[in-house]
This record gives sequence, C-alpha cells and structure tokens, in this order.
Amino acid sequence: MTKGLRSLVVGVVLLSGLAASCEALAAEDYRLGVVLGITGPGAGYSKDGLDAIKLAVEQINGNGGFLGKYMIKTFVADDQSKRDVVGELTKELILRDGVRCVLGTYASDCAIIIKSVCKEHKVLHIAAISNSENITLTNFSPYTFSVAPNSYMQASASAIGIARMAKRYNWKDFVTIGSDYDWGRSTQANLVKLLKEKAPELILKKEFWPKLGESDYGPYIEAIIELKPSFAYGIFGSDDAAAWINQAKQRDFFSKVPYPGSLIDVWVLINRASTQPRGMIGLCRAPFFAHLDVPLMVEFIKAFRAKYERYPSDWAVMAYDGVYALKQGIEKAGSIDSDAVKDAMKEMTIETTRGKLYFRGIDNQLSCSSYLGRVADDPAYPFPVYQSLIEVKGPESWRADAEIVAARAAEKK
Repeated sequence: MTKGLRSLVVGVVLLSGLAASCEALAAEDYRLGVVLGITGPGAGYSKDGLDAIKLAVEQINGNGGFLGKYMIKTFVADDQSKRDVVGELTKELILRDGVRCVLGTYASDCAIIIKSVCKEHKVLHIAAISNSENITLTNFSPYTFSVAPNSYMQASASAIGIARMAKRYNWKDFVTIGSDYDWGRSTQANLVKLLKEKAPELILKKEFWPKLGESDYGPYIEAIIELKPSFAYGIFGSDDAAAWINQAKQRDFFSKVPYPGSLIDVWVLINRASTQPRGMIGLCRAPFFAHLDVPLMVEFIKAFRAKYERYPSDWAVMAYDGVYALKQGIEKAGSIDSDAVKDAMKEMTIETTRGKLYFRGIDNQLSCSSYLGRVADDPAYPFPVYQSLIEVKGPESWRADAEIVAARAAEKK
C-alpha cells in the first residue's frame, strides 16, 4: 500500500469513527424510571398517573426531548404496592436500565424505600402520588422532590376546616378510621396533633385501622355508629376509598355520623359518580376544576381528554407536573446529570398546571395547595365536583422549618 493510499484509508477510518461517535452522542436518550402500583390497591390512581406521564413524555419528545436533544425513554415497573417488592425493582431500574430519575409510587411506604435506594445511587426521585410527610421529612435525601401536598399539609388543611365546623356545630368528640400503612398513620397523627392545637376541646374517642386493601368495612362501620361520635375522620385512597364509601353508604352511615375532611379525590368523583354521596365535605390534592384560569391546566385538560377521552384526576395532574418539573430542572441545569439537576431544582420556582410554585429548600417540598369543598353536581360535568371550594396554600399548611430541624435532630439520636 502506498503512503498516499495509507493516509487516505486512515483518514476514512478516523472520519468513520468520528461519525459513529457523533451518531452515538446524538442518539443518547434520557432514561426515566416509573414505579407505580399498576396492580393492587393503587391500580386506579396509578393508571391515571402513568397515562399522564406517557402524555408528558410524548409531548416533550415531540419537541426533540430534554434540551431539544435527549429523547426520553421510559422504563415502567409495577411494585403492586408491596414493600418487599419495590426496593429490588428500583435497583433494577437503576443498575440494569440506567435510569437517571424515578417517578413513583402510589403507596407512601414504598416511596420511602424508593427514596433510600435513589439516595444511595445518587439518582433523582420525584414523588407525585404518594404523600407521606416522611418522604421528605426524615432520612432526608437531596435527590427526592415532592410535587404533592404532603400528609402534614393535608391534615393541617383539614384541621383548619374541621375546627371551624366544630365551633359551628358544637362538636365534642370524634373517631378516626384509616388504612393501616405509612400514609394513613402519618395523616391521622398529624390531624390529631393539629386538632389539639386548633380545637383543644375535641376528644379523640377511638382509632380504627383496617388493613390496606380491606374488603369488609362492615364491623368498623357498626362500631363507629355505636360509639355515636360528633364526627368521624377517614383516611382512605383509591379502591379502598371507593369500597369504604360504598359500604358506609349502604349502611346509611353518612346520615348518622358527620364525615368531614376525608380524601374524596377527583378519581373517585369521576369513577364513582353514581355512588358518591353528595353533600359530603371532602379534601383533595389537585382538582383540575380549581385552576381553569391557568393556561397550562387548560392545555393539559384538552390534551388529556383528546388522548384518553376522560378528564384528568388529581393523580394525573400531579404526575404530569412531576415530569415537567424534571424538564424545567434539566433546562435550568443545562444538563441531564442528576447531581446538576438536583442542585438546580433546589428552591426552584416552576410553572405547573396549578400555577407558579416553588420547592422549599429545607425539604424539597413543592408549595402546592390542598382543597376542601362540598361534593355536588355541576351541569358542566358528568360527575360531581366541589362547590364552595376552599384552597389552602402550601405555605399556610406545611410544617415550620424549626420543627423539621428538630425532627431530623431527634432522628440522629
């Protein structure tokens, strides 16, 4: 081979290698992990959350992906809302599939495990459905961000409303009933503590703790009616909420025992429209009908209905906001590197379907609201919504910084 020909061959090889390298760089994707309870007690909520994530990913990829060059590839895992499953699933997503962020999950105790695994591997974690305060309060991880009002915030919002009603109706005592897992326990504990502060005259008569996924609430219903409390406070979600409401309604529970401030989310309003009792005072996390003045919400509702032929629930709203929070964090960082993104997201203000909100620096909790209202029919929708809607802003309801510092100090002892 002549010297000139050899140089030509070497040049072609170098150019080919450079082209291959550029092609590989251009083809790099952003691997997004999604862990949800696709089967099990959280299936209803998880389906809505997953559909919203798919929509957001489709929209972002349609515009060239993150930063206009990183196409999103999703890896979805079903944790079945089981603690003994979720840890290994999350590790597989990180170590086998190379995900840079995990969105999930439904059950709060499972989300806490995801937090720990992601913290260990320095992978971002966004909690959009689960909302136990312990996701951001204890064993704090700078990689975990919550876009849902946490259990303390929701309990605080409920306590504000219930304290007002207690004075109005001369309530003396109450019982609580909730699913026996981290979210149920933490929500109940926070409500009881807050009611002692806001309505100290109220006495807690008894606590009831049916298991997650309980099928027969009859004995609990009868026991509460027999106790004759001034009111009952319930903490249920998804299929458990539907089963509880249906069985309580069949036993005429709601006409015998006032039931204010329980979680009656938009998924329940839509999917249980025919059985959901009207007139109940409920609480929810992200009702689309509360923010029809926000252009992003209007656009989201339109796109979601066009793709899925239904209105979005709270769980869809928050999951969608979770993906776009990640997008804005990446844009602020100018990188998909997880450490750079988590630093960019700290104390970041973001545009959401619920308006302009920010992540609090001490715990990465989004400053999102909680909502209370009376369940009632509305001619604009084929399902009931909230009338006389009360929005309790995030900063009005979240735990004080000093209490968070104290809780973390106690945790280290």
